[in-house]
Amino acid sequence: MLSRLTRPRAVAVCALPVVALLATAAFAPLPFSVAQPGLTANVLGENKGDPVITISGAPTRDTSGELRMTTIEATSPDTDVRLGDVIDAWFRTDKAVMPRDSVYPSGRSTREIEQYNTEQMKESQDAATEAALNYLDLNDKNIKVTLKLADVGGPSAGLLFSLGIIDKLNGTGADDDLTGGRTIAGTGTIDAAGKVGAVGGVSLKTQAAKRDGATVFLVPKEECSDAKAELPKGLRLIPVTTLKGAVGALEALDSGKGSVPSC
Repeated sequence: MLSRLTRPRAVAVCALPVVALLATAAFAPLPFSVAQPGLTANVLGENKGDPVITISGAPTRDTSGELRMTTIEATSPDTDVRLGDVIDAWFRTDKAVMPRDSVYPSGRSTREIEQYNTEQMKESQDAATEAALNYLDLNDKNIKVTLKLADVGGPSAGLLFSLGIIDKLNGTGADDDLTGGRTIAGTGTIDAAGKVGAVGGVSLKTQAAKRDGATVFLVPKEECSDAKAELPKGLRLIPVTTLKGAVGALEALDSGKGSVPSC
């Protein structure tokens, strides 16, 4: 024989599993990382006392302005992210919740991830150097380029490295700086052929760029919509797909002649 529950008691009984589930979710670690705007670094200058770009085997030129690579700062792979962290980040424009697997390779230890990011940076630097020398038709010359950037991993600085090398060796080709004296920031991977690729976290990188004085931001064209989502006031977006296109856009911006693409 079953007794009939009163309505308040029935509601209470049904609510208990939901409350238990919410309580568990509130304290259980979730498979996310919380990211925020990270550091930026001028590839034409120094980082922690060392030149970011060092070139031997060819004359270099003095440059003005800045070319700033941008980063995001994410919770480490072994940091537990809780429901409260996710909710807090959800309502803020200077933070983003990202699947942990989209930030860090899955199934690897923290040390393995650090090694992976270091390898990605090295490969990016090699590709950036080759792309820049290819662009300038200098790959058959005995030119050595050393790129040094402390505490940064991954491939997303590739485009800015290439532009920095070109600016130091050639500028616009008319003894003008690619920057036109501006502080220009950006992001994007690059391959040896000069193709620019997407990177992720663009809306946070634009905030880091604006914070550090940039007025122009180079963004992989396919990420225009992400870059526009939280675009800081006064920061101009220039979409790029190739190194040649990025150089052309900066030359047009500097000279005031020709069209400068926009998102």
